[in-house]
Amino acid sequence: MNMHRMFSLIITMVLVLTFFAVAQKSQPKKKTEKSKSEGSKMTEVTSVGNPVVVMKTSMGTMKIELNQDKAPATVKNFLSYVDEKYYDNTVFHRVINNFMIQGGGFDAADPIKQKKTKAAIVNEAKNGLKNDRGTIAMARTNDPNSATSQFFINVKDNNSLNPGGYDPNGYAVFGKVIEGMDIVDKIKGVQTGTAQAVALNGDKEMQMPMQDMPVTKVVIESVRRLTSKK
Repeated sequence: MNMHRMFSLIITMVLVLTFFAVAQKSQPKKKTEKSKSEGSKMTEVTSVGNPVVVMKTSMGTMKIELNQDKAPATVKNFLSYVDEKYYDNTVFHRVINNFMIQGGGFDAADPIKQKKTKAAIVNEAKNGLKNDRGTIAMARTNDPNSATSQFFINVKDNNSLNPGGYDPNGYAVFGKVIEGMDIVDKIKGVQTGTAQAVALNGDKEMQMPMQDMPVTKVVIESVRRLTSKK
């Protein structure tokens, strides 16, 4: 029974983003036009009333607008982690150049260690928001309603992650980077490899290898609302 549970955990961890490698290969190559001012800032204007968070990392700071109208449950869930300072001292633990950067689930220990989360949320992928360059979406397993704290930022237009793509359920976009895409681009280019990580199996810890991990940790130092709650 223990061996079965261990095998199931490994399969689940692999499935969290196994689809990325397949989707990346299956997606046709095309040029993504950049806005004239893209770099430190994106050209889109934030919608009135949408919350904005400031994500400070060891490689620089970015601002992310959250679309609470299109993804209310996802934004509420994300902000609950933000307000509890859950993301402080976590890492971008999975980085695939020309695809996405993923974080929000492992702390910056040696080796990195998976954090406990709240209950999973419903998948809001069919909200009309696309997995385009600069958008932030929820990471999950092959279960469409398994997202908790982990997220990823698309570094290119990833149409295969939208509903009807690689996974018919799609991956829920809930916001976009409005400032600091140059930081995202720096992160996507870091050297990566396979390294040990501590995963959770219920309340038990288990050490296992993880692919696409930055050789030098990219730390999420803090995530705060633009107007922070005190």
